[in-house]
Amino acid sequence: MEFPKFVLLFLSSILISSFLAPAFAIKKSYIVYLGSHSHGPDVLEADLHRVTDSHHEFLASFVGSIEKAQDVILYSYVRHINGFSAILDEEEAAQIAKHPKVVSVFPDQPRQLHTTNSWHFMSLENNYGMIPFFSAWKRGEFGKDVIIANLDTGVWPESRSFSDHGMGPVPSRWKGTCETNRIADDVHCNRKVIGARYFNKGYLAAVGGILDHTYNSPRDDSGHGSHTLSTAGGNFVIGASLGNVTGTAKGGSPHARVATYKVCWPSSGCYDSDILAGFDMAIHDGADIISVSLGANSPNIEYFSDSVAVGAFHAVKNGITVVASAGNAGPLPGTVVNAAPWIITVGASTQDREFRNFVRTPNGMILKARFANSSANDALLCLQGTLDPEKVKGKILVCQRGGIERLEKGVNAANAGAVGMILYNDYSTGNELVADLHVLPATHITYKDGLKLSAYLNSTANPLGFITPLEVFIGKKPAPVMAGFSSRGPNVLTPEILKPDITAPGVDIIAAYSEGFSEDGQKVPYNMLSGTSMSCPHVSGVAGLIKAAHPEWSPAAVRSAIMTTARTWDNTGFPILDYNESEKSSPFNHGAGHISPNKAQNPGLVYDLTTNDYLDFLCAIGYNETIVQSFSETPYKCPKSASLLNFNYPSIVVPHLNGTTTVTRKLKNVGAPGIYVALVREPLGISVTVEPKFLSFVKMGEEKSFKMTLTGVAEKHVFGDLTWRNRRQFVRSPIVVTAANSR
Repeated sequence: MEFPKFVLLFLSSILISSFLAPAFAIKKSYIVYLGSHSHGPDVLEADLHRVTDSHHEFLASFVGSIEKAQDVILYSYVRHINGFSAILDEEEAAQIAKHPKVVSVFPDQPRQLHTTNSWHFMSLENNYGMIPFFSAWKRGEFGKDVIIANLDTGVWPESRSFSDHGMGPVPSRWKGTCETNRIADDVHCNRKVIGARYFNKGYLAAVGGILDHTYNSPRDDSGHGSHTLSTAGGNFVIGASLGNVTGTAKGGSPHARVATYKVCWPSSGCYDSDILAGFDMAIHDGADIISVSLGANSPNIEYFSDSVAVGAFHAVKNGITVVASAGNAGPLPGTVVNAAPWIITVGASTQDREFRNFVRTPNGMILKARFANSSANDALLCLQGTLDPEKVKGKILVCQRGGIERLEKGVNAANAGAVGMILYNDYSTGNELVADLHVLPATHITYKDGLKLSAYLNSTANPLGFITPLEVFIGKKPAPVMAGFSSRGPNVLTPEILKPDITAPGVDIIAAYSEGFSEDGQKVPYNMLSGTSMSCPHVSGVAGLIKAAHPEWSPAAVRSAIMTTARTWDNTGFPILDYNESEKSSPFNHGAGHISPNKAQNPGLVYDLTTNDYLDFLCAIGYNETIVQSFSETPYKCPKSASLLNFNYPSIVVPHLNGTTTVTRKLKNVGAPGIYVALVREPLGISVTVEPKFLSFVKMGEEKSFKMTLTGVAEKHVFGDLTWRNRRQFVRSPIVVTAANSR
């Protein structure tokens, strides 16, 4: 066999952003958030118009007239979220923020999608099999008639994943619709895709002016929205394929109804004002689950200056479960976003399916294929404009990971004439491998294997090798392993709340795709992506299954069922490992553990929360009673001693322990009568006692409280767990104790 020659290119990139300093006050979009509406169930259209009028009148007192207020308002949030977005200057925004009726005023910022690769290609040489993740649930009929809404980039409704074959009439409670202004390419609803709306006023205000008709449609032109929506609720598709390997594809709740709220747009992301409009409408339309694979760029954004937290708060108040991505800023600690306690926050981990091929070599030396005016560090990363076609043509190109998107490296390699590419990790990415759909035959190797390859390349003047055909392997061990990109705790806003809550498959996820998008001339109905964008809808799908089986459960009960049944061991029987596979993952990485969909249907006991519990939480973190009252439709007073430690969350975090602390929790029986015993795995150096040690439940819905006392001085973050166990079930909560001197 003839071996194509290797070429190692050196490259780096310098990304420079420049900003012009304003000479005058610059107007931009702001969100003015006023709390909740007190509409009854029979709200009329006239009532909504009166809300809009009240927003105009309120704003007029700051901008000078009703007419000016009408001109500058982008959205008036009139259904559940009370507030508006408007074009203001900084001084006007500051004045409005001082008004006693105002909860918060914050700039209309773009949020980002949480996928690790923004270039989407498919190589004809890469053929992947479709492996369903969830097993069948008889109870709940695969999420039948649960409505899952997705805030994302829209939908490709013609995908077979969104076929309504075998589905009955749309539930009568649904108020949504399909809307489009695109003349030639309408989005049509069916009995599967029952809603499709788009929101772009914030985006258009930011980028300036009216764009072409593609921006006035809920159609998915990027693929991200179809991928996430089909992961959550895609129908059964027999014979789905990537290349010539086929299988059955399905979402987590394959019999659920799905709806899309397109709030994300090319280049500039997903603006707060559009996100809030999407939330307000999804709540109004009647969604049961809202899946949000996007989030803030920073973990330091206060809850009510964050559109996802605001929208999710109102959704949960209305009985809607909200699931959101933890973010892709890992493995740095303290990076988790979407950390509000009313959101199910999802990290990303691997699965036991592996796409693998091999590099085979006889022997060789490194060849430098960079242009003379390109630095060695630049060429190492294979950036555009640094590859010498005369040296690259006909070779397998060796590129280091980093600097630009992995798939972009392959594009640059192919454009320079390479016949293949080997992507190798640097030290920071270690053993984390991602199966991408490249434009040329390619493989991805670990840092250690990269060192071996480098040694070979340096050992000969004529390095040769070939890339073997790709194989799909089921049963990879260890699995799951935490993804390196998955954002980590601790929660920098509220350390007493563990985030993320859970981890789920987010690496090499195959799902539906947009056939309206192509960078390389190929359009594919299914694609493989990675990110917490992909793990989030896995949990949304499981939440749909739970909601179908237990429609009376609150969002907090759904979250508790998912968290307390999660597992913390891998398929080798040992604790889940972090991305480098050299150390154990911690609850700051995986939350309560890796999701166990079937066990979550019947958790036995749940840690439940009501709207008043969330209001108490807001009091405990420092909101004054006037502000908190604006969220409540009934009279409310802050408790005299609101405690974050006693907030009835399914995980238990005690920050800065130095001595003795007691926390209180309450469990609700959602299963058969029984007696549960408390089993504790103590954090290192910490003594833990639980009173009472037994909880006896004799009927459904019965609630029992317990106290946990922790004693000691933590010199570092230490972890344990509390498990309430009977003969059939276990209800496990992670325990996290942080160092006494940590801040």
